[in-house]
Amino acid sequence: MARRRRREQDRFGHRAKREGYAARSVYKLQEIHDKVGLLRRGARVLDLGAFPGSWTTFAAEKVQREGKVRGYDLTPFKGALPPNAEILCADVFELSVEELGGRRSWDVVMSDMAPATSGHRFTDQARSEALVMRALELAVQVLAPRGAFVAKIFQGGDFQEVRRAIAKHFDKVRVVRPEATRRESIEVFLCATGFKEPVEQAAPAPESEPNPTPEG
Repeated sequence: MARRRRREQDRFGHRAKREGYAARSVYKLQEIHDKVGLLRRGARVLDLGAFPGSWTTFAAEKVQREGKVRGYDLTPFKGALPPNAEILCADVFELSVEELGGRRSWDVVMSDMAPATSGHRFTDQARSEALVMRALELAVQVLAPRGAFVAKIFQGGDFQEVRRAIAKHFDKVRVVRPEATRRESIEVFLCATGFKEPVEQAAPAPESEPNPTPEG
């Protein structure tokens, strides 16, 4: 039984090789796209945790040449990508909004980031949640109105709190566990659509100086 299950899961890896994608994880994104309508022609897509490039490539194909995709990862990327895509080397915790192109510069922010696993379930869940919250922090600043956000998370721990934090900024949040996910994995994807741009509060006007009393 275990061997049969491994073979069933491995079919995604074989398919990725046949279709020219760097990793089987591309089919997770494909299913998410099919379910929530994530990627449209001409969209600007920010891909966090982009290595080895399968998500970046798939997104670039979907947004076509009118769109663009920029990925970031700690691991340097040296492979081939479509002409409307790039992957840069950077630490997501050190990226600034300016480096990402400024406020409201992206239509989709997606994160397939995962921590280096320790083997301790609760530690790994906490690290995964921290990555999701950092991705959300950036998304809230760079997403255009009505934009979308997708993030992988290890389910457990403070999962519901993370989901509620995302829900504050979007019309709808769905939990998706794609078919290509390995059976033993605890990962799921939080898929949020309809970004609600925060109302920018104007700075209070400076208090005016009282008119001086005329002498005399």
